[in-house]
Amino acid sequence: MTEKKSFTYSTGKPEIDKKIEELLQTAGIEENHREYFEMIATVIRFASLNTPYADVRLINQSLKEIRYAQSIFQPYRSFKKVTIFGSARIRPQSPEWLIAKDFARLMVESGFMVITGGGEGIMEAAQFGAGKDKSFGLNIRLPFEQKPNEVIDGDPKLINFRYFFNRKLHFVKESHAIALFPGGFGTMDECFETLTLLQTGKANLVPFVFIDVAGGNYWRNFVEFLSDNLLKRGLISAEDFHLFLVTENLYEAKKEILSFYHNFHSYRFVGENLVIRIYRVPAEEEMKSLRDDFSDILIKPDSFYISSALPQESNEPEIAHLPRIVLSFNKRSYGRLRLLINRINLF
Repeated sequence: MTEKKSFTYSTGKPEIDKKIEELLQTAGIEENHREYFEMIATVIRFASLNTPYADVRLINQSLKEIRYAQSIFQPYRSFKKVTIFGSARIRPQSPEWLIAKDFARLMVESGFMVITGGGEGIMEAAQFGAGKDKSFGLNIRLPFEQKPNEVIDGDPKLINFRYFFNRKLHFVKESHAIALFPGGFGTMDECFETLTLLQTGKANLVPFVFIDVAGGNYWRNFVEFLSDNLLKRGLISAEDFHLFLVTENLYEAKKEILSFYHNFHSYRFVGENLVIRIYRVPAEEEMKSLRDDFSDILIKPDSFYISSALPQESNEPEIAHLPRIVLSFNKRSYGRLRLLINRINLF
């Protein structure tokens, strides 16, 4: 093993840092070496603070939950997944229950797997539609109301979380699309938290669809509230409404999700630049149109060009062959970035 350079973040004690290096070497940990070094250093620094037992237990349990969830999702990395939110109190065979079931079935037929909270109501409906083999259940341990539905109960892909924050993390982190059906406090909490993550760039943009029954007003009233009470007061921007779609048509919802991945693959930041991975390179006249129409989201007007994989992306060799669009995104206009992705998907 080659000698590792000293890290800025460490225990602050060279002799202990050396022991950590030796431990990683003995364990054969080469990939992501720095991050594992810093995790161990963090544990030691926590101990040096005389951290209260309750906090130590929370940190320990949280990390173990994350590790376990990773082990469940790992074999299914090649599958796209849609997270479906909605009330546990929706009764079986009600209109909302039936459309959630039908939507999940449509998505599985389109090659997706389905993630739900693992409970009853909308969650159960979606997993009936998806089937056990194509379902993940991210259950939360509660003293009432939340118990695994009959589809996912006992399945290895059911994860029982102690902490809401870990559960929410995996709802978003593991998802390539999000669909919301009517629900209560929990659904609205998941709705606003996910919208906030998309709006601020703390989660990568994915298709975000509100689905209601034919003639339903649940999400229409919600969007009216956003417009009348948030937008008019300047508390959100008009471009934030590009982050989601409201529909009563399941095929429109499916199209919104599938079309997002027509040419777009993924993106990541490399230094100050946003690197958008695509399947097909737009023609030069199309690139010029994109530069002109989205110049408002660029920090540097001339920083919008086609590239191959950047050296900093070498840790993702499986997509190194994809062409890139590189731009100096302002890291603020995520609604506009969503429109840019929509345009890229037209090519």
